Parts: sequence; C-alpha cells; structure tokens
Amino acid sequence: MDTTHTNSEYEDWKSIDIADSILSYGELGDMEENEWQMVQTKGNQFVVNDQPFYVNGFNTYWLMVFAADESTRGKVTEVFKHASSVGMSVCRTWAFNDGQWRALQKSPSVYDEDVFKALDFVVSEARKYKIRLILSLVNNWEAYGGKPQYVKWGNAAGLNLTSDDDFFSHPTLRSYYKAHVKTVLNRVNTFTNITYKEDPTIFAWELMNEPRCTSDSSGDVLQDWIKEMAFYVKSIDPKHLVEIGLEGFYGPSTPQKYQFNPNSYAHEVGTDFIRNHQVLGVDFASVHIYPDSWISQSVADSHLPFIKTWMEAHIEDAEKYLGMPVVFAEFGVSAKAPGYNSTYRDNLINTVYKTILNSTKKGGSGAGSLVWQLFPDGTDYMDDGYAIVLSKSPSTSSIISLQSTRLALFNSLCSKKCRWGCKKRNVLEKVLYHDEL
Repeated sequence: MDTTHTNSEYEDWKSIDIADSILSYGELGDMEENEWQMVQTKGNQFVVNDQPFYVNGFNTYWLMVFAADESTRGKVTEVFKHASSVGMSVCRTWAFNDGQWRALQKSPSVYDEDVFKALDFVVSEARKYKIRLILSLVNNWEAYGGKPQYVKWGNAAGLNLTSDDDFFSHPTLRSYYKAHVKTVLNRVNTFTNITYKEDPTIFAWELMNEPRCTSDSSGDVLQDWIKEMAFYVKSIDPKHLVEIGLEGFYGPSTPQKYQFNPNSYAHEVGTDFIRNHQVLGVDFASVHIYPDSWISQSVADSHLPFIKTWMEAHIEDAEKYLGMPVVFAEFGVSAKAPGYNSTYRDNLINTVYKTILNSTKKGGSGAGSLVWQLFPDGTDYMDDGYAIVLSKSPSTSSIISLQSTRLALFNSLCSKKCRWGCKKRNVLEKVLYHDEL
C-alpha cells in the first residue's frame, strides 16, 4: 500500500484533525449537554431531541453471555470502550439465549436471574460509553436457541410440531414469544433501577434476527406474525422504536424488484422487504449485506457494485414506499472466504460507508450501518471469520473513525442549533464532502 500523501490529502487530514478537536471540545452546540433521550423518527430520519441522529455502529452478539461470567465480563466494557474511541454510537446485540448453555430463558417464562443481571450490566455499560443498543428478541437460527428451541419446548409440552416454522403460526409458540417480550420490556435493570421500556439507552427492539419462513413462500405467515408482534411490542412499550430484523430480500409483492436480490432463491424464503415494512408499528427498515455467502463463497470485486446497487435500491424504497429510515444492520466479509485480504475488507466497508454518506448528504433514508462484528483483544476463539479487532486493524479503524466523524458532524450541520461562524462551517464541509480516505 502506498503511504505517500499529496498536499491535498494532508489538508484533508488536517481538516479532520480540526473537526475532531471541535467534536472533542464540545463546540457543536448543546448535544453533549442534552439529557440522554429516546431516539425517535421524523420522516425518513432518526432524531434525538429533534436533532438528526445518523448511525455508525457495530454488532457484538455475545455480550450478555460474556457478562454472565466474572472472568469475561471485562470484555464487554472493552468492546464499548474501543467502539466509543472510534465514535461508534450504536451496538446491536442479543437479548435472548433460549434453552442453551448459559441460557437467559431456561424454559418458557423461566429465567436465570444471573444471566438477566448480565444483560442489565450490558445495558448499564453501554450507557456509560454513550452507546445505544438495538436488542434482538429471538433468533431465526439454532444458535442461542432460536425458533428451533421454541419448537422443542412446544413438542415437550405435547404439541406434535413438525417444522421450525411452526414458531410463526402455532398459537402456543406465539404465546411463548410474547411472554419473553413482556418479561424483557418490563425488566427493571438491577444496576440502574431503570425499566428497560423506559431506558433511552435502548435504541430499538428487534423482533427477530433474520426471520425466514421457507415453508410459506407467499410470505403471508411471516407477515401475519410481524403484524401481531409489532403491535404487541408497541402495546407494552410505545416509546421505543421497533424493527423486524430482516435481511432485505424482495418478495412476491414486488416481483419487479427480484433483479436486485443476490440470488434466485432469495424471493422464496417467506420474506418481503416492502410489504413487511409497511406493517403498523414498524418504525424503520433493516437490511443485511453478505455477498460472500449470498452470491459466491469466494471474495470478488464484483461484490462491491452489488453492495452499492443493493443499498441504493433499499434506500430508494425506504424513501418512495415506506417513508422511514433504513439501517444496514449487518454487513461484513469473512476472513475465511477464498481470496480474502484486509484491503478487500476495507474496500467493502468503504463502499457501505460512502453509499450511506451519499444518502445523508441529500437528507435521504440511508440512516446508518452496523458492521459485523467488533471484537476486543483475546476473544479469537469466538471469531466466526468476521471479527474486527480495532487494535490489530489500524486501516479499518481509521475508516470507521472517519465515518463516525463525518456523521457526527453531519448531524450537527443539520442541527437547528448550529451557531458556527463560516470558518468552522468550511472546515466541516470539507471533511464531509472530500472523497478520498
């Protein structure tokens, strides 16, 4: 990699330094002084205290399980500390672990209080580092229990279920899920004494991680489940935002959009991006981005144009049909993929970030992204191939930090409370609009 810099690049980095110092010393108005408030939506943007809130964030799904063990609890703090140091403001993590090792929910409505206290710790630590949480409530997949575990519980209760997709349709399994939702939302945090449904540290509730109902390609079964559960969450907690947790595949309601799907079976998995997100009670759209598992196992430069097209299609849909923000809630590339190298990963992250920025510049629906996934040092044994350890990845760390700076400045530029002189505005606009990293 060429490490020489032109004068103009030097000026850009100097601008970023100035911008960082403006951020650090609180010259962006009253943002830091404001009370910690709930994130809301206003049209196709997120807002906090009526100011725009564009998201640069990350996933670390195992925080609760690590917090449940004294020997690994410190890793939770480390993740938040590292993320905060590069300006990340949102983390997505699991608020479930069903019937497995170190389960939160040992059996329907039976909880391990120590594990629940571990989730309390995660929420309280996030707040300390000014990081908000998207808490997912169940998994589509077998990891951490998910819908297969609910089906096992149903069969143990004598229901005679034959498919994991019975999770979506059987009234007893729906009642198990709703009981879990109710328990989590009404939980009083043992560290802060704040009820989860009242805590602005929580950015949003996610109904499910990557729901699919492959037994019903029409999408009706999943649509019905989303309607019931979005309404149910809102009936208990009208203050927080709700999202579904979808991967973003286009379904039967929009066959003209199949061309944007990554493969020929994506429209047959029972999800339907636009139709699903038109459900009452759903506040913003979620999309995932995994060309290395959706298109081909090998890393290819052709994946980058797909990412841009995939994102732009969903941003346009969120503006034209949904009138809501869209978050690219998981994206990444596995180091285990043939042809992988760190330069490719940086290019992929950069492609996602630039596409977000192109939308935010226009006041569009592209509201942010969450990289999969951030790890602290010494947790390599948990790595699924996607782990990013900032201390070992200086180039990736710089890209993440620059995106955080740009979005934070953009939030402030958009603010009605902006009180800068022209000189500062020029510096900030230079940081926002120069393209070279």
